Amino acid sequence: MPASPIKTYHFLSNKYGRELLLDIGRIENLENYVLDSTRHQLSFYEVLIIEKGKGSFMLDETTIALSPGTVIFTSPGQIRQWHIKKPASGYTIFFEKDFLNLFFTDELFLYRFQYFHQYRKPTAMTLDKETMLQCTGLVRQVENEINHLQDDSSHLLRALLYQLLVILHRAYARTWQLQTGTYIHPQFFAFRAMLEKHFITHHRVVDYVQLLQISPAQLNKICRKYTGLSAQQLIHHKQLSEIKRRLICSPDSISDIAYTYNFSDPSNFNRFFKKLTGHSPRQYRLRV
Repeated sequence: MPASPIKTYHFLSNKYGRELLLDIGRIENLENYVLDSTRHQLSFYEVLIIEKGKGSFMLDETTIALSPGTVIFTSPGQIRQWHIKKPASGYTIFFEKDFLNLFFTDELFLYRFQYFHQYRKPTAMTLDKETMLQCTGLVRQVENEINHLQDDSSHLLRALLYQLLVILHRAYARTWQLQTGTYIHPQFFAFRAMLEKHFITHHRVVDYVQLLQISPAQLNKICRKYTGLSAQQLIHHKQLSEIKRRLICSPDSISDIAYTYNFSDPSNFNRFFKKLTGHSPRQYRLRV
């Protein structure tokens, strides 16, 4: 049997009487903010900055320990769950992708920040005091601007958010020993764009190299440079992450899910899932 339905929370773009694709609040008193142990999803991006508290935060299948200075990055669709031992307080800043993507005319702009849609490293870190003060200072500027909206506020808010994301990106790169800077090879971006669009129907590397018109060796070299994973591993990661969420959130049968993700038959789907996870889809569904 599938698990209980998981609620998805959507962004309220007209909360302030005009369209604004960014918001901020204190997690301990923001209206309707989920801070109990209920599993849930967001359809937008969020950056959590923890000032006080103890416990853990589950993001998909990763457990993140909570302590003062913890910063957590969540991407749309990830399954979240709090386990708080001591009351948590801090800021949440959340936004729709179009708040930045449309301005920079780049549909994959947010992929330049390595903490969103991350495949290998945790999407969290602990800030040093100096960086924490720098970030909370920017967050308070965002909060103040939202509390005193003007006709040109979206421009200032976008600039503040971009500054915050870059500072956090530098800290994230230091924490996890990644390359700094937001330049990524354009072919890697093109592959990521195609993978987001075609992962249901395109399961093989050859499908993507034909679209990109490069060799499998070139694609693997680029993928390993930026993620440490091969192109096929990235394809499998995308497939698995989406399938796992579907198994948890959807009442659909295993057979229906298999056909939804373009597997030839349920037995092939079962073999694929068990080879990569060690569990059958049914076992995984019951386990979570």
